[in-house]
Amino acid sequence: MAVDFSHEKIWFDKYKYDDAERRYYEQMNGPVSSSSQQQVTLDFTVPSKKVSTAAEDDEDDDIDLFGSDDEEEDQEAAKVREERLRQYAEKKAKKPGLIAKSSILLDVKPWDDETDMAKMEECVRSIHMDGLVWGASKLVPVGYGIKKLQIQCVVEDDKVGTDILEEEITKFEDYVQSVDIAAFNKI
Repeated sequence: MAVDFSHEKIWFDKYKYDDAERRYYEQMNGPVSSSSQQQVTLDFTVPSKKVSTAAEDDEDDDIDLFGSDDEEEDQEAAKVREERLRQYAEKKAKKPGLIAKSSILLDVKPWDDETDMAKMEECVRSIHMDGLVWGASKLVPVGYGIKKLQIQCVVEDDKVGTDILEEEITKFEDYVQSVDIAAFNKI
């Protein structure tokens, strides 16, 4: 079975057939007025490379594609904008700022199993700073009879840092061996 693709050539020369059809109907009915005519012409030719002159380059520079001409602004519009900006700034100044807080779970490790854990917790809770609130605590077994203190605290991020908190807790050298952050969550 042979396939005939001769009719496929029509699509490559379609523009010729469209022009011929348009001329035929213009002869039959007369030319179509330009206001009601809607014709789309596609040009598939490859443009040749053109060497531009300095004068043509200057003309291209004058074209502003994004409409950013330095036109004088209407003074009323400027006043309205300034008034709205001022009102927005006042409104924003009245709002209290959002305070960033974090919830921290600390692991406070003692030196050995003979360390008084109640005294260690009392020492840790004795640390008072602006923006620091102590929460619940519990003793967690580590091994060989040694327990570590897990204590919760909430801190304001701008006022209390984790490194400052760790330094303050490790100052109790008789009770505290080390401090680790078990969990850190932003509130």
